[in-house]
Amino acid sequence: MRPSAVRLLNILVPVKRAVDYSVKIRVNPQQTGVDLNVKHSMNPFDEIAVEEAVRLRERHKDQVKSIKAVTIGPTKAVEILRSALAMGADSSIHVEIPENAPAPEPLAVAKTLREIIKRQQEGVDVVILGKQAIDDDLGVTGQMLAGLLGWSQATFASKVEIDPAKKEALVTREIDGGEPRYASLPNIMKAKKKPVEKFTPADLGIDYTPQLETLKVTEPPKRVGGRKVANVDELVAKLKEAGITAV
Repeated sequence: MRPSAVRLLNILVPVKRAVDYSVKIRVNPQQTGVDLNVKHSMNPFDEIAVEEAVRLRERHKDQVKSIKAVTIGPTKAVEILRSALAMGADSSIHVEIPENAPAPEPLAVAKTLREIIKRQQEGVDVVILGKQAIDDDLGVTGQMLAGLLGWSQATFASKVEIDPAKKEALVTREIDGGEPRYASLPNIMKAKKKPVEKFTPADLGIDYTPQLETLKVTEPPKRVGGRKVANVDELVAKLKEAGITAV
């Protein structure tokens, strides 16, 4: 949370387009990553972040002025923004990259968010991020963003309480928490009319050239069937046959 004078809160919620959680992940034929020609949806933890921002507005009524969602991704990523808008966000920003471009790494994402925040005329008071993305499981973008901005941070939160008058935030920390709402049909239709501001990485002066190189991606070896043994002696014998000995 950014220390500021008492005023209405502006909340920014970054959301990511990721392979849907229900899809069975498969390595692509080139062994450079996973097959992306499958169903995508909003990263589930980012859904929880949007939900928490909307709940803050419901609790504090007129003290929350705006909730803005932001995503980085190809043209199709706008669908994720529409989902956030249908859940209750007011407006959104799409930093568009080519369809075949590699996904930006966490530091590039954090630098992009910093530039987005700098460009908001009314300022940003709170940034609420999902704890991690289910595709790379890194969970470091929020920490990097806080470091770049020099803002305080709290991680792995399940609930956030804000007192705008005292400029205080109370964060409940758990491993998991929150249950995102389902967007109603009327809200889905309204989301189509809400604004989506467009940028490119070049507009923000951010270089998305990967700093990490993926050498090879392979699936784990398939498990073989187990075998029952009658007693401890047989178990020890089988372990010795497999080349396993006591240390």
